[in-house]
Amino acid sequence: MTTLKQRLRADLTVALKARDEVTLATLRMALTAVQTEEVAGKQARELSDGEVVAVLTREAKKRREAAEAFAAAGRVELAERERSEGEVLARYLPAPLSEQELTELVRAAIAEAGATEPRQMGQVMRLLQPRTAGRADGRRVSEEVRRQLASG
Repeated sequence: MTTLKQRLRADLTVALKARDEVTLATLRMALTAVQTEEVAGKQARELSDGEVVAVLTREAKKRREAAEAFAAAGRVELAERERSEGEVLARYLPAPLSEQELTELVRAAIAEAGATEPRQMGQVMRLLQPRTAGRADGRRVSEEVRRQLASG
């Protein structure tokens, strides 16, 4: 079984041979971000697939935010480039949670934590973060938790 990092490297070689500039640049950037994360801290280490997904999720979020900023500034071509890079990264990320799946996960976490009021949001979020990592934006998760605790 190949690791996600090995898959990124293999796809980089394919993009190089195919002269796919956007994919090539995006995968180089992603691998650089992974390598930077590996040497961060006191000791260099090999990242697990989950940690690589976290790095790719962070990079994809940067692309989304940059695309929004460029679009708001009227820089359409730069916004399109950022969106294209985001699409390349999305190929390596788990499928995002639908609204219904997120609602069910939040409902189950609230029941598991025994939370009944908004002050207990932290307990629920601690349960949800590992379950939604890379599949839902943290803001989206916290808004759903807040909504369910306020109505429940």
